[in-house]
Amino acid sequence: MNIHEFQAKEVLQRYGVAVPRGKVATTPDEVAAVAREVGSVCVVKAQIHAGGRGKAGGVKLCKTPEEARAFAQGLLGKKLVTHQTGPAGREVRRVLVEEGCAIARELYLGLVIDRVTGWPTLMASAEGGVEIEEVAARTPEKILREPIDPAVGIQAFQARKVAFGIGIPKQSVSKAVAFTSALYQAFVQCDCSLAEINPLVLTQAGDLLALDAKISFDDNGLFRHADIRELRDIAEEDPKETEAAKHDLSYISLNGNIGCMVNGAGLAMSTMDIIKQCGGEPANFLDVGGGASAETVTAAFKILLSDEKVRAVLVNIFGGIMRCDVIASGIVDAAREIHLQVPLIVRLEGTNVDLGKKILAESKLNIVSATDMADAARKVVAAARAA
Repeated sequence: MNIHEFQAKEVLQRYGVAVPRGKVATTPDEVAAVAREVGSVCVVKAQIHAGGRGKAGGVKLCKTPEEARAFAQGLLGKKLVTHQTGPAGREVRRVLVEEGCAIARELYLGLVIDRVTGWPTLMASAEGGVEIEEVAARTPEKILREPIDPAVGIQAFQARKVAFGIGIPKQSVSKAVAFTSALYQAFVQCDCSLAEINPLVLTQAGDLLALDAKISFDDNGLFRHADIRELRDIAEEDPKETEAAKHDLSYISLNGNIGCMVNGAGLAMSTMDIIKQCGGEPANFLDVGGGASAETVTAAFKILLSDEKVRAVLVNIFGGIMRCDVIASGIVDAAREIHLQVPLIVRLEGTNVDLGKKILAESKLNIVSATDMADAARKVVAAARAA
């Protein structure tokens, strides 16, 4: 689960992470009032679940409350398009107004789970304020990595090592150790999957501030954090993904035009790979799981077809626990209910496969059977192109 920058800063502040003074606002008048409260010079920042806001014109340093008001007037209610939102962009419903600060240097600091070791890993770089992915690609040696044993937690010597490694002045190292330790405590105690400060600024007074903050939480740990669950902003999520979650379906929207319904994450990824190998583009990742009912399959089918980009659909099922006849019944029910208008290619194998194929054949619907994954991929790509 992702949250907004202003929410991330509120969470971090509870653990002692230093952040600039500021408030969130939803109208130009509120923006002007907050600007007067935090000082004449302030920064107005669009609050959406996407990076690249500054480059897209969603962040501005304003010298007067009137300038802040005017900037907010042109931003609130508008779509902001960044490299992470896609061409559709995201509507700006609120902005964060923060005090300006005298920046001496911009740095990067983040925590993420290393999937190989299973340990939290502290990452830092002397190059902050830019896309860390670009730094990693161009000059990976500039990113420091410090694995942290979760059994003992972060140690002061590790924080000092990183601080010196990114050029923190000697007189500010103790502040850097406290800042890093506080960030680690927030990361662990809130079940985060990512906690990123970019930029981490060193002020001219020698203080450290989280000028920007991004936090993502492990969904599997949210049952322990009722307060964090309340931070969820449904308006920032894909409605199809939200609906899928209600039915315990794993669904992720993509940019292609071939809808995919598969059981099992591995088979789903293989299906998307073979579609691309045949020259097509998947419109989604949709895993119905191993024990879905006909009702679940019907719901999955409706969600998949609610995507206006979909020009053809591939159902690829290997029946183990999931029976092919159950899948077939769900497909037929959904196709009839929504009056299916796009080509549908189905590949079934496994438990009750013959009965499943019989159900599809007797439905009298325009369903194309495939013999294997390669045959299914070729047929669905051709159907999408023809459509």
